[in-house]
Amino acid sequence: MSAGFDIITIFPEMFSAYLGESILKRAIQKGLLDVKLFNLRDFTVDKHRSVDDCPYGGGSGMVLKIEPIYNALKAIKADGQQRLTLLMSPQGSQYTQKTAELLAHESRRMVFICGRYEGIDERVRESLVDEEFSIGDYVLTGGELAALVIIDSIARLIPGVLGDDDSVKEESFSWGLLDYPHYTRPPEFMGMRVPEVLLSGNHKEIWRSRRREALRKTLLKRPDLLEKACLDREDREILKELCSDRYVTKGREEEDESDTRS
Repeated sequence: MSAGFDIITIFPEMFSAYLGESILKRAIQKGLLDVKLFNLRDFTVDKHRSVDDCPYGGGSGMVLKIEPIYNALKAIKADGQQRLTLLMSPQGSQYTQKTAELLAHESRRMVFICGRYEGIDERVRESLVDEEFSIGDYVLTGGELAALVIIDSIARLIPGVLGDDDSVKEESFSWGLLDYPHYTRPPEFMGMRVPEVLLSGNHKEIWRSRRREALRKTLLKRPDLLEKACLDREDREILKELCSDRYVTKGREEEDESDTRS
């Protein structure tokens, strides 16, 4: 299983540093990821290599033109491979871990159109794009960072990309909850001790403790996630206990102390 990405941007160099380091670099070297960068200016038709122009009807800023984007997509798709064309846009559907999991099983190569300036010609959205995604309710200077976020989130779900494929199953959002706390050596630092259960070697109790902590953190920080999380009977019993004033208050005090120390 592998994933292929074609990226249309006027700043291809922005991708080189991130894709050339760490996990993604190794995944590309092993052939698990195939990323191709396309400079939008290479698909212009005028001597100035213009990719933008003033908006019809007036207004501030510049708008990316449809012609070079169309030409780029035509050239990319000339090899006959099926592709899913994606646009990074504030108007797009909210990108979530569930979306990443679905795209990780996508058999088609994915084409990312990275917008810039004030916007992109509406005809691109209407006729050239299959899906639009937003990574959050805020505005970036371009779609490059959003594309990298999506590529990274998909890549780590491809078998073999991470050193331990099972690790993604227990991460935040993968099981519908926030992740449980993590600790490593030393067991005590400046009076702060690692929970004894994690040092016990009792894997069953460790699992229960971690599940409880994941539920507690989710209840305190993102209770909205609990509405869609897959919870068993034991989880619901834990939540009933955590929902008592004593446990929630204690948890909030602990979170406040942790934030102060950090």
